[in-house]
Amino acid sequence: MTFLATLLTITLLVPAALHLLWAIGYWTPIKDEVALARATVGAKDITRMPPAVPCAVVAMALLFAAILPHIPAFPLHSLLMSGAAVVFLLRGAIAYTPFWRKIFCEEPFVTLDRRLYSPLILAIGVAFLILRLQGA
Repeated sequence: MTFLATLLTITLLVPAALHLLWAIGYWTPIKDEVALARATVGAKDITRMPPAVPCAVVAMALLFAAILPHIPAFPLHSLLMSGAAVVFLLRGAIAYTPFWRKIFCEEPFVTLDRRLYSPLILAIGVAFLILRLQGA
């Protein structure tokens, strides 16, 4: 399970780093803020990236999730691993509902979410679930 935990950590560090960059106003991998917002947030009629604080909070949550599998002695570890699995599985699954599509309807987010973001988020959820069930 060490391989899975390491792969999970590496996978989570990439979006954590992106969210940190967005929190400081560095638009990457798309330099145009409107285009980046449409590709990463996708909310109807979005024209700006989210503010720094929400981006930083997401980055910190992702960083915590990235290290969580490696610190089994952390208080409430099992509960936090289960919680992470549930959060990622729910976020991955909700993307395929009409409710989600009404709110997050901008292209290219819709296509990226269906083909890349949600499958990856579901895989992250499954990885947390496997690690939790294995007692990691």
